[in-house]
Amino acid sequence: MAEIMGVDIGGSGIKAAVVDTIKGEIILPRKKIDTPSPSKPEPIAMVVKELAENYNWSGAVGVGFPSVVKNGVCYSAANIHKSWIGANIEDILGKATGCVVKAINDADAAGIAEMRFGAGKGIEKGVVLVLTLGTGIGSAIFVDGHLMPNVEFGHLEMNGKDAEKRASANAKEDKKLSWKEWGRVLNDYLKMVENLIYPDLIILGGGVSSRYDKYQQFLNIRTRIVPAEMLNNAGIIGAALAAE
Repeated sequence: MAEIMGVDIGGSGIKAAVVDTIKGEIILPRKKIDTPSPSKPEPIAMVVKELAENYNWSGAVGVGFPSVVKNGVCYSAANIHKSWIGANIEDILGKATGCVVKAINDADAAGIAEMRFGAGKGIEKGVVLVLTLGTGIGSAIFVDGHLMPNVEFGHLEMNGKDAEKRASANAKEDKKLSWKEWGRVLNDYLKMVENLIYPDLIILGGGVSSRYDKYQQFLNIRTRIVPAEMLNNAGIIGAALAAE
């Protein structure tokens, strides 16, 4: 059994757990702390330190981070404080925790978990798009089972705004949309994405994946759609897998 601590840093909450990367399972209870506001590097680092101390952790740590991440460095900040841009996530969180840290885009992390243990398990051919619907819209593309990192389809323009301002789960709550109203907006977004990359399968993740029955009937595109199976643990498990 390989044990790695996975951390999922989101716009509203930071979640962590110790993961069995062989089975893709959480083996110590998940802990969540609200994301500091403002979400600058030092406060975020202190939360991750607290989470590591909660597990008395000194091993490897995988972190799913809400930005484009290249070689451990943050390149964007849509749902995190802009002072992160240009900062080395791995160095900052590694120094705070005393652990070796591997950082990856949060949607890529969720996608890795879904492809290895969830709705995409066993799919080795074709194009799979994993979308995480939460504070924003995260996206991960897998071609013949291989990840193409840092795809930002949540920031495609949709009716004059970022798509995630229209079709994310957060947008549904902010605008008090019914499942029908939101489902139709989401369908428009999925049509747009479908016409860009012609995927073979779309996996819908995020918390709303557990409510798929509420909006499934309003989705009508060519591509087969399935709900994610890892639910809110995907980001944690995928981050741990990325740090193997």
